[in-house]
Amino acid sequence: MQQRKTKPMKSWQDLTHYAGFDWAKDHHSVLILNQQGHIVADFEFEHSLEGWKSFTDKTAAWPNLAVAIETSQGAAVDQLLQKNCTVYPVHPVSAQSYRVRKAPSGTKTDHLDAWALADALRVDGHGWKTLQPMDPMTQQLRLLCRDEVVLIEQRTAMVNQLQQALLEYYPAALEAFDDWTDSFTWEFILAFPTPRRWWRPANGGGRNSCTPTSCGDPRRPKSG
Repeated sequence: MQQRKTKPMKSWQDLTHYAGFDWAKDHHSVLILNQQGHIVADFEFEHSLEGWKSFTDKTAAWPNLAVAIETSQGAAVDQLLQKNCTVYPVHPVSAQSYRVRKAPSGTKTDHLDAWALADALRVDGHGWKTLQPMDPMTQQLRLLCRDEVVLIEQRTAMVNQLQQALLEYYPAALEAFDDWTDSFTWEFILAFPTPRRWWRPANGGGRNSCTPTSCGDPRRPKSG
């Protein structure tokens, strides 16, 4: 598979416009200044395919654009790097001090946050370090690790929901196993989803022969 090449970051001397990028989970606010500190663009867009296309269209007039953002990772940063923006990550503590420059009263809005970042970048950015794009393999590994964390969180939420349901109407099954991330425990619940199914007579007599300790798996649930 052919790997997309990223362009090298522009030097400070090449930059002509400065953007403050106030990011959120579902939308972003952008404010762009020229070298004299005049606002040349001020807009918001949704964090979606169409939204990022809109960002590309609205910033096309300034190819030598620097972007200050209050993070060094995440989906918004990945998108900015993919679009070959010159990205300057800003520490949250520093971002707060830049906000105070613009609003000593402590007022906080998306517009103000973006403006504070843009102006701080214009004035002080010559001493900042750019965020360098990762090589394709590192980027892929980072995305896989992020996906793994999300999947683990989803699994934990599902296990908690299952255990709560079992506590209410199937406590015997809940008490039978220690590790509810083990596939065998889920297989048992799928095979015997209710106490009635577990205790259903097998071959005309007695309780079903399959129990938590005799379902053909060498791993044992709780003992005692």
